[in-house]
Amino acid sequence: MTEADYDVIGIGNAIVDILVHAEDDFLASEGLAKGAMTLVDADASNALYAKVGPAVECSGGSAANTIAGLASLGARCAFTGKVRDDQLGGVFGHDIRAIGVDFTTPAANAGPSTATCLILVTPDAQRTMLTYLGACVALSNDDIDSETIAASQVTYLEGYLWDPPAAQEAFLAAATAAHAAGRKVALSLSDPFCVGRHRDGFRDLVDNHVDILFANEEEITSLFEVDDFDAALQAARGRCDVAALTRGAKGSVVVAGDEVHVVDAEAVSRVVDTTGAGDAYAAGFLYEFTRHDDLARAARTGGIAAAEVISHMGARPDQPLGDLVRQRLGDAAD
Repeated sequence: MTEADYDVIGIGNAIVDILVHAEDDFLASEGLAKGAMTLVDADASNALYAKVGPAVECSGGSAANTIAGLASLGARCAFTGKVRDDQLGGVFGHDIRAIGVDFTTPAANAGPSTATCLILVTPDAQRTMLTYLGACVALSNDDIDSETIAASQVTYLEGYLWDPPAAQEAFLAAATAAHAAGRKVALSLSDPFCVGRHRDGFRDLVDNHVDILFANEEEITSLFEVDDFDAALQAARGRCDVAALTRGAKGSVVVAGDEVHVVDAEAVSRVVDTTGAGDAYAAGFLYEFTRHDDLARAARTGGIAAAEVISHMGARPDQPLGDLVRQRLGDAAD
């Protein structure tokens, strides 16, 4: 296997996040399922946006957030995702390139506008997301750069994108290109909503195309249709090389064959916004995975990255994660 030009390439939805503080009563009055992600059309997104208070806009998308976290750690990264050639598409492209990530996916010059995600953050730091996929659904095989994938140690796939048939084909093409080059494929299940919609497809991905699986407790129990985490853990064992399963305040559990690591969550003085916690965990984990044969260290670094992200509004780091990992681990994050 040749030396990689990139540590990780992410493939996912290119979205601009709109973050807003909201009360539980507002969610109830609008009939919104707290803590879930709901797909909406442009009209519904605009109508709800008109009802909320001041907002903070920033580039987002699950895989893009993971790639941003990796870049903050010092990794070499690329990203594939579809935007429209509009103002928000320009914002997304500028933001991801500004942090040192290669982003060369051609913008669509027709069709839906760049995707947005209205994120309502309640006082308990839970996030409720209303996602307008817009131009994201146009991602296809034509956007998959097999040479870049072959030059990346890991191809990271975002479960949120597994909806349009063209995107599913793109995922499989990317996984095939990665494995043909002797590289690894990682998948994030992203959300219980996604698992419920695509359980059979996700199971096939995990069994036949994925080397590293990321999921939280609710997602993994839904995937295998079991009632508790321990049963889900046993069901996940042996389905792929590594399963990294997060449990919020309980930390994470990593299983790889007979190897099991239970890692405590990092201390956080105040949880402000849980948006992007799983994305940040994946960033820390993949950073270490591409450098060290130490899954416990990978889980610890994932926890450090997640703790930083949930301590403030927004799904991307506010401080350089590489510096933070060096402080916490007491050695060089390289």
